[in-house]
Amino acid sequence: MQRIALATGLGALIAAALPSPGLYVALGLGILAIGLGWVGYGERTAPGFRRLAAAAAITVGAVAVLLGGARVVLVLAAIDRLQGMVG
Repeated sequence: MQRIALATGLGALIAAALPSPGLYVALGLGILAIGLGWVGYGERTAPGFRRLAAAAAITVGAVAVLLGGARVVLVLAAIDRLQGMVG
């Protein structure tokens, strides 16, 4: 579970840097990484390194969600600016 969570978190960070649909993929994968990391961290019987990997997946997923959200805000601001210029 922890490896999948970390892989989705890294995929979300990569998607945040990609063009057009990347921001939405980053948001989705970031939320998935946070959820999987939360489940993986909740396993009390898992060794320490796996729980640490799950916590890292939560952090990486949160960063990807923030980056994707910032890109959404920038796109909406650009659309508003263009709409103001057109009329």
